Amino acid sequence: MRKIFILDTNVLIHDPNAIYNFRGNDVILPIEVLEEIDILKQKQTTAAHARMVSRVIEEIRSKGDISKGVELPNDILFRVEINRNLDLIPDGLRKDVVDNHILAVVIETMKNNPGENVIFVTKDINLRIKADAVGIVVEDYSTDKVEYEELDRGYKEIQVSKEIFNKYDKSGKINVEELDLGFEPTPNFYFVIKSGQEETFGKYNDGKVKKFLNGDINAWGARARNQEQRFAMDLLMDEDVKAVTLVGKAGTGKTLLSIAAGLEQVVERKKYSKLYIARPIIPMGKDLGYLPGSEKEKLRPWMQPIFDNIELLSDIKGEKAGEKVIAGLESMGLLKVEALTYIRGRSIPNGFIIIDEAQNLTPLEIKTIITRVGENTKIVFTGDPEQIDSPYLDSNSNGLTYTAEKLKNEKIVGHITLVKGERSTLAEISSKLL
Repeated sequence: MRKIFILDTNVLIHDPNAIYNFRGNDVILPIEVLEEIDILKQKQTTAAHARMVSRVIEEIRSKGDISKGVELPNDILFRVEINRNLDLIPDGLRKDVVDNHILAVVIETMKNNPGENVIFVTKDINLRIKADAVGIVVEDYSTDKVEYEELDRGYKEIQVSKEIFNKYDKSGKINVEELDLGFEPTPNFYFVIKSGQEETFGKYNDGKVKKFLNGDINAWGARARNQEQRFAMDLLMDEDVKAVTLVGKAGTGKTLLSIAAGLEQVVERKKYSKLYIARPIIPMGKDLGYLPGSEKEKLRPWMQPIFDNIELLSDIKGEKAGEKVIAGLESMGLLKVEALTYIRGRSIPNGFIIIDEAQNLTPLEIKTIITRVGENTKIVFTGDPEQIDSPYLDSNSNGLTYTAEKLKNEKIVGHITLVKGERSTLAEISSKLL
């Protein structure tokens, strides 16, 4: 049965091509949405997506009158609704709020189309609550969602017979069929292989589980402290793995290991020409507004966690003061720490790229970034899907979770979920209990 979907602004900002995902249905855009998109072009965090939305709608406009309806591929009928009856806004809701104007459009559409399925789609949780309270059928935009709770950790502990264990331990490899797993592992999947009190580790590729060496490596003074970190370190140091996603709560070592592996391969081993580190600029709590100083000085508060990690690694390595190490690496052109705004849209060859706090990116933003990767470049995404500062993302819809799930079957991609905290005993306890 054909349905009528009315889209909120945040759906299009999240996915500028969302209109084309409602196959065989009508899609309505309230005129207020276009007004909000125009405003969002002025905001740094939404400008790029807002402009993309405008281009998508402009392309549709070139095909016909959007106020009357334009037929799109996949049997989609799109139109912009310019009328609304504000008297339909229920008592208790302000009539000068744009969100409530959009609700009025939905209510009027329901009134004018009795018996038809009219569905309001928004990523705004509070607006979904209000819509449901006034009798509107409302949904989240879930086209690009994956279940975070079902995301593979990237490793599994298995029990084997003493015979199988000895065979693997002696030869260093074994056919995956001999392990009788009951599931098909994805490329670069890790195993903790146990027999009684004995255990060893392995990595799956091309039908075989093999022992790996990079997990215990000393990278810029840092070593893995637990089995999950060993798996992560192996992925970070493996030249054949071009993209890595590291997921875990605060203190599990995602960023520290990534920076250590990057510095080791750029500075010491010279496998890559430069280490790029970027993160989205999304404030937690109230924004501080415009900051004084040069570009570097403006970015310093946002990038301080990165500098803290480099200084810690410098202390571990026994180098001179961390600030001097950072300045030295930057002056030699080996290190570039910048806001994600400046790394997007570029083509970066022969680089080691770390995108920190990637849980605050949409799937489209991560696609935009990862498709800029040049030859002989490795990219690492780190983040905690349970600590999201972006207002319209959650643990299931953020780009980090989405990327880890969608790319898991590719041989040049690896994923690890880190669970055990290593920052401090207090940090580990607080992360679990608070």
